[in-house]
Amino acid sequence: MLRLFKKKYEARPIFAPLVTDMHCHLVPRVDDGSKCIEETIECLQTLQAVGYKKVIITPHFQHPRFPNDEDDIRRRYEEVVKQAKDEGLEIELAGIGGEYRIDSGFAQRLENPRFLKVGGRYVLVEFSLHQQMMGSDELIFDMQMKGYEVILAHPERYPYLNTNGMRMEQLKNQGVYFQINALSLGGFYGEEAKRRAHEMLERGWVEFMGTDTHNTMYAQALRDLSNNRKVEKLIEKYQFLNNTL
Repeated sequence: MLRLFKKKYEARPIFAPLVTDMHCHLVPRVDDGSKCIEETIECLQTLQAVGYKKVIITPHFQHPRFPNDEDDIRRRYEEVVKQAKDEGLEIELAGIGGEYRIDSGFAQRLENPRFLKVGGRYVLVEFSLHQQMMGSDELIFDMQMKGYEVILAHPERYPYLNTNGMRMEQLKNQGVYFQINALSLGGFYGEEAKRRAHEMLERGWVEFMGTDTHNTMYAQALRDLSNNRKVEKLIEKYQFLNNTL
């Protein structure tokens, strides 16, 4: 008999060594992440179940698709904190950051920066998944010259950044931190992203791992991944910096 439905696994706390998830989209209705507080709570319950003790939420800041305002995001985040407390969740909401797209509006943002920093220290940035904007490396350098410590989100997902090419290595030599997505390790974004993520880990190029949880579909995929013994051993062995946040 054909198996029409993929088996759903119970969560295992394999992410406990990381302590903190530092990349997710769980402020409702501000980007392409959670659509309601109920979905946010369910995702937070999953993060808790797979071993995280803390979570830093990082909404998109992207011109013109997600023209979020930092003060408004802070207010909405506090509402999530209150609701999570009312629900009796044990996982700690450890702060609000942002995931800033380096796009046509980023240079103007850098002139009057109000970045929501991950852990109060790092600015999490992303590139387009399709084509890198001209001058993006220079904008990252400008950030560093202004004293910002930069984390590049999910570099394994950018098809134009090859682990054997010079540009990724140049970013590392420039002092950019790399954050891979946990789900990349299980092939959630495809085999190429999975291959690049593992190659980056083998080269020692990765400092952070994030779940990049957007909704309950991601949460279920994370539960499934928590049953992957190879990923479990990798997390135990690799020295990520998540637990410093």
